[in-house]
Amino acid sequence: MDDIEKIVPDWAFRINCAVTVTDADCNIIYMNERSRETFAARGGKNLIGHNLMEYHNDRSKAIIRRLLEDGGTNCYTIEKQGLRKMIFQTAWRDADNRIAGLAEISMVIPSAMPHYVRD
Repeated sequence: MDDIEKIVPDWAFRINCAVTVTDADCNIIYMNERSRETFAARGGKNLIGHNLMEYHNDRSKAIIRRLLEDGGTNCYTIEKQGLRKMIFQTAWRDADNRIAGLAEISMVIPSAMPHYVRD
């Protein structure tokens, strides 16, 4: 069992969204079940050990580098194969508060979604 699998709760593996985690060098260190299904078309269900940069264009690579430098967050929506998705990417930190990599959560969302303002 990999170290990350020891700290990620079991529910995260079967949650109904894709969760992908990298280390600070952009190597994929964790993929939940949905993430493996999502990326099956890119050379196999399990891309653990592959470098995230292999799968991105120059614009996306620049965003990834920025997130790793400043510890920021990137959030957007896409439509792919008739499904609308929200993508949430953020840096994660180790126990010493150093940027340790990136986490991405990708979830299918409805084309029309309610929005509530709660003050």
